[in-house]
Amino acid sequence: MDTETDLEALSSRELHDMAMRRALHHADIGFLWELLRAIPAAEESVGDAREAGADLTKVSSLISDMLGSGENEIAEALRPLYIDYLRKHPPREQADG
Repeated sequence: MDTETDLEALSSRELHDMAMRRALHHADIGFLWELLRAIPAAEESVGDAREAGADLTKVSSLISDMLGSGENEIAEALRPLYIDYLRKHPPREQADG
């Protein structure tokens, strides 16, 4: 099966977990930074403007949000970011297959 089709079929939570696992395992600071930058816009897109504003001023809030960014509407808003990252860096089981 095609990697793109496989990724599209996964839940946003599964995409988050796979992308985070890969990024952390490979110390991919670039992706983690991109995710941190995307979280406030994702929060605002799902109607959580107060949280988005707080995140812009507190790095610790952003890191906490990054770790939980596989939950609820935020995961859905970040879904394209996870899919793009996993297309560029296929999970091991898909890269080996």
